[in-house]
Amino acid sequence: MKERWLLPEGIDEVLPLQAARLERLRRRLLDLYAGWGYELIMPPFIEYIDSLLTGTGNDLDLQTFKLTDQLTGRMMGVRADMTPQAARIDAHRLRCETPVRLCYLGTVLRTRPDGFAGSRSPLQVGAELFGHAGIESDLEIMALMLETLDATGVTGVHLDLGHVGIYRGLMRDAGLDAETAALLFDALQRKARAEIEALLAKAAIDKTAAAQLAALAGLNGGMECLDEAAQVLRAAAADVRAALDDLRRIAEGLHAHRPGVPLHFDLAELRGYHYHTGPVFAAFVPGHGKAAAQGGRYDDIGRVFGRARPATGFSADLKTLMTLAVQEAPPPVRAAIFAPCAADVALYAQIQRLRAAGDCVICALPGQPGGAREMGCDRELVKTGESWQVAAVK
Repeated sequence: MKERWLLPEGIDEVLPLQAARLERLRRRLLDLYAGWGYELIMPPFIEYIDSLLTGTGNDLDLQTFKLTDQLTGRMMGVRADMTPQAARIDAHRLRCETPVRLCYLGTVLRTRPDGFAGSRSPLQVGAELFGHAGIESDLEIMALMLETLDATGVTGVHLDLGHVGIYRGLMRDAGLDAETAALLFDALQRKARAEIEALLAKAAIDKTAAAQLAALAGLNGGMECLDEAAQVLRAAAADVRAALDDLRRIAEGLHAHRPGVPLHFDLAELRGYHYHTGPVFAAFVPGHGKAAAQGGRYDDIGRVFGRARPATGFSADLKTLMTLAVQEAPPPVRAAIFAPCAADVALYAQIQRLRAAGDCVICALPGQPGGAREMGCDRELVKTGESWQVAAVK
């Protein structure tokens, strides 16, 4: 009985001061995205599983709450990520041939928290660009992600870059069996070099291919990392070398448009490997272990809806961005007018006029404790003769 007020682990609520700040950030970001040509969508909170999880891989499946639709008997899911919904809207509902820019902001629900003491109900904000396969669209999305962090007051950002096409190409040419490939994938994420070398030594693959895969764990750092990778992977297939060239061109584009943002490359970064198809990126800030925002290219996710379109995008948790932001000065306490509890036509008319003019008027309730000052009002309505006048609280 005493614990009825407790919320489930990882489920949080936002109180008035924080809610007001979140709302200011929400309006600021949606205005920002509109200025870049990104149109707001509001996908449903729940939809059929076979649509919701299309092309997203096993990770999102595990994060999705599932239930049975009592009307149809079909399995439904509560959205854990809005990106697949945006892809469905682009492919099935909009059906444009030209590039489409969409943005969204809403709550998602996940079965597990993202890291220790993480939230299971993030307020996801993001943008997606459909219909263009070049790195120019990747650059636009990265620039918009950085603008999002600027707009929310997040500072000290550095950008991590990778490309899942490099690993995909090397794996394809090596011809590893499924079990070894899965073990190698896990070891690469942990950068467990001894384990990687042992796995590759057991595998019956070409020595050059094995050396290239083993080298991925150490190919991370600044621009010099790309120079080293070009030497190590010089014998790799053309698509692997093209992916490296894409990373170099992306770096050059970022240096031109955002010269102050430090770049870090990690060719063993395979986040979203079963989902992403090209460049992947994440923004980090000092002292925070998780990415503040992240994204990547995920071409052809709309194929199941009848339209395979190139796509790239990013997302973030607005509540996390608010906690990471340099604290802006709190807004001044909103001036409010306290109206007494009285059955008076003239009083009602004055309250209406004040509210129509943009004032906040708080009406007293019969028998309530506290007056104008206790209710946080700096003015009150006082009857003078037959009219009601606004006066400062004494």
